[in-house]
Amino acid sequence: MSVSRWFGRAAAAVLALLGAVYADGAQAQGMVKNTFGDWQMRCETPAGATSEQCALVQNVAAEDRPNVTLVIIVLKTADAKSRLLRVVAPLGILLPSGLGLKIDQTDIGRAGFVRCLSTGCVAEVVMEENLVNQMKTGQTATFIVFQTPEEGIGIPVSLNGFGAGFDALP
Repeated sequence: MSVSRWFGRAAAAVLALLGAVYADGAQAQGMVKNTFGDWQMRCETPAGATSEQCALVQNVAAEDRPNVTLVIIVLKTADAKSRLLRVVAPLGILLPSGLGLKIDQTDIGRAGFVRCLSTGCVAEVVMEENLVNQMKTGQTATFIVFQTPEEGIGIPVSLNGFGAGFDALP
């Protein structure tokens, strides 16, 4: 998969759950509807929406740096035409380096950060079928953030339960 394809941009209208992050521990909002392995399905009805939006969510911290946390959010857009991978990284990371992703030992590429909020900076990509399948069959996704150009911090994310959770998204 080319890096440019992994960079796909989401439609501007797809902002549900973007504000679903708190500064304290970067917890995702919404009620937990179900748990799939290491993933939670959280659902809420965004302001102005007529139906509930659900997402798979996992909160993780770097093993050696507990202050470096990520919130990984996977959702289907309200029109059910796209699937998004949204990652909220802590403030203080180096934005030009983007967010790297490896699944098991396969380098997927990097995505740019699209915006920063008071709670963290957001990288977001449209998930193509190949990426979905890699996440369904993989064991570990490693997201890489940079605090300096030379220092990447790999944060492992368990993919246990991802496939079942993804297939259960409404």
